[in-house]
Amino acid sequence: MNFLETLHRQQLTTTRRQLFGRTALGLGTASMAGLLGDELSAAGTSTSTLGGGLHHLPKAKRVIYLFMSGGPSQHDLWDYKPKLADMFGEQLPAEVRDGQRITGMTANQKSGLPLCPSKYKFTKHDNNQDGVWISELLPHTAKVARELCVVHSTFTEAINHDPAVTYIQTGSQIAGRPSLGAWLSYGLGSMNEDLPHYVVMHAHSKHAEQSLFNRLWGPGFLPADHQGMLLRSGGDPVLYLSNPPGVTSNDRRDQLDALAAINQEQHRHFGNPEILARIKQHEMAYRMQTSVPELMDFSSESESTFKLYGEEARTPGTFAACCLNARRLAERGVRNIQIFHRGWDAHNRLPTEHESQCKDIDQGCAALVHDLRQRGMLDDTLVIWGGEFGRTVYCQGNLTRENYGRDHHPRCFTVWMAGGGVKAGITYGRTDDYGYNIVNADGSPMIPRPEKEHWTPGTMHIHDLNATILHLLGIDHRKLTYRYQGRDFRLTDVDGHVMHDLIA
Repeated sequence: MNFLETLHRQQLTTTRRQLFGRTALGLGTASMAGLLGDELSAAGTSTSTLGGGLHHLPKAKRVIYLFMSGGPSQHDLWDYKPKLADMFGEQLPAEVRDGQRITGMTANQKSGLPLCPSKYKFTKHDNNQDGVWISELLPHTAKVARELCVVHSTFTEAINHDPAVTYIQTGSQIAGRPSLGAWLSYGLGSMNEDLPHYVVMHAHSKHAEQSLFNRLWGPGFLPADHQGMLLRSGGDPVLYLSNPPGVTSNDRRDQLDALAAINQEQHRHFGNPEILARIKQHEMAYRMQTSVPELMDFSSESESTFKLYGEEARTPGTFAACCLNARRLAERGVRNIQIFHRGWDAHNRLPTEHESQCKDIDQGCAALVHDLRQRGMLDDTLVIWGGEFGRTVYCQGNLTRENYGRDHHPRCFTVWMAGGGVKAGITYGRTDDYGYNIVNADGSPMIPRPEKEHWTPGTMHIHDLNATILHLLGIDHRKLTYRYQGRDFRLTDVDGHVMHDLIA
């Protein structure tokens, strides 16, 4: 049966119920249009000026987000606190905690909140200020210190994993909002019609992994074609990418033409924008049958590239391989690329787990930054590294000099950025001698965020981070909105401040 016959049959089988449904829809839509005027839109109403345009001149074309899911310990990697060495095992002073919320995992432990200095050596590396302290666990990353903008004063309100990851990825602790990548896809469109606007990879980890749900790279209430595509490391990189046995490329083309005709007819009757999004996704899948196999073929990469990223880059699914793939995707015009590396939730055996995790990611992170620089791509590619929160200065579980655990800590944690218009080789923000609270540059306690200003210099809330990412890509976070259920939504909700202090 050809696609015209399929379409004809679909038209002939319209039921009485469908006829009344269509009639009711038309009358209801006409009536509602008279009541709501310009607010009504079948596809949702954007008050953005984008749709492939920009609010201002961008500094970056694309983002590569290296997300360390579970919460890496800033105390053992970035935020050097030498005074803690003399306070081993002492209780966290009550005035430092100041009644702040802690999790139930440590709230009632018999040992209280014993201070736990890092067991690792820190070295001060040259940057473009007075240097940056980096742990011995990250020797490769230390080599690109001059490229990094290291922020010690990132903070969030969420204290448990799922709401915290959901918050930093979508701007809300409540599931259902569009992800950062979906907003970028919606606002900026594509630079390569043969690949998705937004690609996600999951790197292998050797340790227990927090669950991640596809809503974290989903479109929420945006049209479905802004969904992030998960690139798998085994089998077909994308599910159902290959044709079934006996189905040729021409057969698939005929099937898609027939399906598109049916869907167009459905859209003509019902006006559902998701139908058009479905057509776009089918066409994207067809084009990807050629583009994705080429993307995943590393045979054209030089030996010097594998030396840079490490031998693990030859193994699909490793963090190094994902980083190399991220560079290849960036070269091919993908705007937003995100690598999730799980297993950073070190409650009991932090040294064992973080040593392994850092070995997994250290060379890949440094190689990606270096590779982008040598190819002339770093200036317009924003690279971000960080998790959903940090870890506590006090120990969870048994404390010894060689082994300890750390609980979740949202009050302050470290994120670094490179390229894409941020200042290279700087550090920003300070924490107190306990690494527990953000303080002013002179070490005095930080004044809480003013109610009217919603931002305090020296701090970076996760809404500020997302506002800055959008700004660097040419988007005003206050203007990139989408009308849903009678309200204009945005990634940064009603908050967010562009971190101009970090922008070159």
